[in-house]
Amino acid sequence: MKERKKKQQDLDSLKQKLEQSGDLFVTSFEKLTVAQDFELRKTIRGAGGMYEVVKNTIAGKASEGLPSASVLQGLKGVSAVAYTSGDPVALAKALTAYAKANPTFSFKAGLVEGRAINLAEIQELASMPPKEAIYAKLLYLINAPAQRLVTAMNGVGRNLAVVVDQGVKEDKFSS
Repeated sequence: MKERKKKQQDLDSLKQKLEQSGDLFVTSFEKLTVAQDFELRKTIRGAGGMYEVVKNTIAGKASEGLPSASVLQGLKGVSAVAYTSGDPVALAKALTAYAKANPTFSFKAGLVEGRAINLAEIQELASMPPKEAIYAKLLYLINAPAQRLVTAMNGVGRNLAVVVDQGVKEDKFSS
């Protein structure tokens, strides 16, 4: 059994991590082997996240007064928290892929940009395209009207040059 001082350190550490990260996923796992746990942690680090097994009471106390309180209060069973201050979509994709490969791993809830999300919304989040693809589409949409305008403006000059060239060839401009 941990000493009260060590429990307080755990609580303070978790509270600090929850304050720093805006996005988190509460998960449940049962009977994961050491190799599976290592693979899970490696997958989460690759997605830019962190993973921590938590005691339900400490998680509830650490989240008091924070947006994460809505998903961490009243947890039951074995719980862990995967959190990130980076891209929540990448973390959701990594966790969803891992959950498909390991049925003993499941989601309990999530928090994205301060808003609690349910299991269906976690699946939707995981099915979104990566951030880079969204940026590429956005830049294309911003650039497309300007590109069309330049093409139209060049077309006017090109058409005028063609008409003048035809007029010169047919000798329409002689006096």
